[in-house]
Amino acid sequence: MKTPQGNLLGLKPSELEKLRKTYRRRSLPNEVVSAGLAQHLVEFSQATSRQVGVLLSRKGEVEWLVVGDAHRLELPDIGRMRAGSHRLRGLRLIHTHLKGEPLSQDDLTDLALLRLDMVAALGMDKNGALEKLFLGHLLATKEGEEAGALWQTQEMALSKQPDAQALIEALEEEFGRLYTQTKRGNQERALLVAVHVGKPRKEAEEGLAELEELARTAGLEVAGKVVQLRKTHEAKTLLGKGKLLELNLLAMQKMAEVAVIDQNLSPSQAHHIAKAASLKVIDRTQLILDIFAQRAQSAEGKLQVELAQLKYLLPRLTHSDASFSRLAGGIGTRGPGETKLEVDRRRVRERIVQLERGIENILRSRKTRRMLRQKRELPLLSIVGYTNAGKTTLLNALTQASALAEDKLFATLEPLSRRLRFPKEREVIISDTVGFIRDLPKDLLAAFRATLEELHSADLLLHLIDVSEAAAEKRLRAVETILEELELLDKPRLLVWNKADKVGFEAAQQMCTRYGGVPLSAHTGEGVEKLLEEAAQQLFVREAFEKK
Repeated sequence: MKTPQGNLLGLKPSELEKLRKTYRRRSLPNEVVSAGLAQHLVEFSQATSRQVGVLLSRKGEVEWLVVGDAHRLELPDIGRMRAGSHRLRGLRLIHTHLKGEPLSQDDLTDLALLRLDMVAALGMDKNGALEKLFLGHLLATKEGEEAGALWQTQEMALSKQPDAQALIEALEEEFGRLYTQTKRGNQERALLVAVHVGKPRKEAEEGLAELEELARTAGLEVAGKVVQLRKTHEAKTLLGKGKLLELNLLAMQKMAEVAVIDQNLSPSQAHHIAKAASLKVIDRTQLILDIFAQRAQSAEGKLQVELAQLKYLLPRLTHSDASFSRLAGGIGTRGPGETKLEVDRRRVRERIVQLERGIENILRSRKTRRMLRQKRELPLLSIVGYTNAGKTTLLNALTQASALAEDKLFATLEPLSRRLRFPKEREVIISDTVGFIRDLPKDLLAAFRATLEELHSADLLLHLIDVSEAAAEKRLRAVETILEELELLDKPRLLVWNKADKVGFEAAQQMCTRYGGVPLSAHTGEGVEKLLEEAAQQLFVREAFEKK
């Protein structure tokens, strides 16, 4: 049997019995609330000096009954949303206000966050009699309109209430029409969220711009952005309550289905944000892993991506029930065997072991090829750099190859190697590697160790930087941080300032003066000869010196 929820402490047995009988009451589907139910709620509030509210289904049945204090009502967990971002909850909140006040900000917050069909407050006069009905409902707001226009409130006598069924149907029809107009193909619409502690807004927005590139590369349609600067993180939801409300309102306004968070989330944080905002939540690591999964073409690439995904997934397999676990041990735990969760975890661990063996085989194969190359005394140049810096374009320009080069993040996952003939009939092997990015997931680095192992045998690293990028210097430092993690900072490196045609060679030369290196345009080929001269100087002059 359904039971009342909320602030029940101190209520008399007769009052509790009266509350339980509330579940027997019905309103017609076209009524916001029946006169009998409204009067029943008002009488209880008058007797106890507490707010009381009901959540009615579209059939007019009482699904939940909640008791609050004199000032507010705390709604319980009412479960998941109905399917579809353009659908309302299927429940309407009817509750009392002891001083005849209109809908509060808390009421409107509940309306938006829970996407209720409507919320209504029964205003009582000084004598405790039902005086007015305050009604609020969401609006299907067109893109570009103010977020405040997402709801509409009105005041009326109980006898003048509108046709609730017709109003809800009209609202959902309007939401559906807006969803159809907004939705483009099969692309999911996403809101980008950046939460930064102790950082200036400019830096937060730079990170959000990169997240937008990642989202578009993954095939998401960016519908909006939310930035919050905080002194400390909110442990449970990362975002503050106000920003969560803003996120929910913006999601409704923009018909968004996904929230992409510009940092790595714990499983608990992802769960609480998704629950509060009624959105699918993915963090930065998930987004990058998804891009890698889309880009992987070879068996080797797919193997490495799957390993990274499973290592990310394993700690996020939650909701264990220890009472059904053989692993828990002890009396009362024998018999049922493993839960589905434990089976899933075991299978994931077994698959991780298989994949790691496959990676070891790749490592051995690459080691054999390196030994053959070393016997031929062919030096190795490896192009490294931030994703989308133009590494594959440079490889094509140097070797007249036709490898796929796109203006997208992580266009290349598998290493590409080509022969490159230097002046004086000297040959080297030049290879392109997977692009780096700030805060590259550790699991991804571990999974791609077979690919990145090639960098350790390189005789010279060509560190390519997109000089036209506003955050070029930060990206330079981000790559150097990753090289340090890979223990590659002691390798000879030559900085190459690419895309100089976009900013002018004079501006690119200024960066060379400050940090060293050479300017060039891999797209036009200008500066390539200078690069080869510098590379030959570092490779062959040092080689001759070492032989002496």
